[in-house]
Amino acid sequence: MVDRTVAEQIAAADAVVAAVEPDLSPPAVRARDVVLVTGPWLAGSTSLVAALRERMPEHTVVEADELAAGDAPAAVVFVVSAVTPLTESDCELVDLVSRHTDLVIGVVAKIDTHRDWRDVLAADRDVLARWSQRYARVPWVGTAAAPDLGEPRVDELVDLLRQRLADPDLVRRNRLRAWETRIEQLIDRYTADGAGAGRRARVSALHEARDEVMRGRRAAKTEHTIALRTQIQQARVQLGYFARNRCTSVRAELADDASKLGRRALGGFEAHVRGRAADVVAEVEDGITAQVADAAAQLQMPAPPPPTAPAANPVIDPPPLKSRRLETQLTTVLGAGFGLGVALMVTRLFAGLAPGLTVAGLAVGAAVGLAVTVWVVGIRGLLHDRSALDRWVSEVFSALRATLEERVATRVLDAESALTAESAARDEREAQAARARIAEIDAELRRHAVETARAASERDHRLPSLQRVLDAVRTGKSGGAPG
Repeated sequence: MVDRTVAEQIAAADAVVAAVEPDLSPPAVRARDVVLVTGPWLAGSTSLVAALRERMPEHTVVEADELAAGDAPAAVVFVVSAVTPLTESDCELVDLVSRHTDLVIGVVAKIDTHRDWRDVLAADRDVLARWSQRYARVPWVGTAAAPDLGEPRVDELVDLLRQRLADPDLVRRNRLRAWETRIEQLIDRYTADGAGAGRRARVSALHEARDEVMRGRRAAKTEHTIALRTQIQQARVQLGYFARNRCTSVRAELADDASKLGRRALGGFEAHVRGRAADVVAEVEDGITAQVADAAAQLQMPAPPPPTAPAANPVIDPPPLKSRRLETQLTTVLGAGFGLGVALMVTRLFAGLAPGLTVAGLAVGAAVGLAVTVWVVGIRGLLHDRSALDRWVSEVFSALRATLEERVATRVLDAESALTAESAARDEREAQAARARIAEIDAELRRHAVETARAASERDHRLPSLQRVLDAVRTGKSGGAPG
């Protein structure tokens, strides 16, 4: 008979909802005929549980960890300490433990050690009533379940619990309270979905990601341009300095060689100069290739291929050593005069020493004069050739320097064109990837907008009906006993 009465009360509560919204599914809770005693840490709920179990053996008294998820107790005894009034976290705990139970009793524990417990009780009543209107009629009592002196003081609580648990309408009101919680959750869910609250963080993150992609794309393009310009300028300066330095050092080396040349080595000096010029051209070519490859590596791009055609050596004219007839004639005349003077001096020397050796002195003087003449002419020719070769080396390497500077400029320009084209291709690939990412983000943003609009439409359609159900549940619940 008791089970049928409980079933009838549950059916009566469900009928209140079905009269307004017959298709609404019932709350997923299981009503249990137990009294839940709970509260904040160190509030004294454990000692109160022991006292109630001793005083009320006809009822099952449990703590929070003895209930499974989805269990709804018949009554909730919320225990707080008499030290300070309720806090916001305490009010949230009351909401949590009584979300499916209408019968709630507030208890201020340890009144034996706190003389101002009545003031705390009044403050707790006001705080909880302000927190939610449903707690305005919650009764409050003071207890001392495990006093240091004297007997436990739980009589008022025991009497109140027995009175409220004997209410024949308790199961119906608890069921309506479970319905009220379910409908409030539905209303909150529809309201949040319609406002896009659940998607707001994701939409904000998507907008930030979209802005970051665009900022990163612009920054990357600027960085690529600056890096390319820097590497090209650095290559141009370093290679120009390298070409000039090699021409200067080799020209000094060959000038020193020319100043030490003998008559027999003059013929091979031209080939030696041409070989050294070709070496300088090859060194500069290799330096350009290495510098361009290093610049490409710094830019994280493939190095441009070196030119297939070998570098053209500058046109080098032969040294002007053979066309000096007038100068040779002048040197011969001067040398002959110098030799004649030497010959006369030798002849007079012999004649002064031995007058009988005049003829021999003439012969010796003539020979010495001729030898001096030949030596002067030869030395003057060698010095002339050395000077001519020195000027020729300077002209050759001046022309070689101009050629190499032009070669550096040309190859660096070619490398700049190739690297610029590769950089543009890379920028285009990155731009396509950025556009694809932005398109994905935009598509997701559109989906969120459509879903939010659909949820708003569903909210506008469902909220009036749910509000009518909620009003009916609250009306039906307020018709019973208070608490």
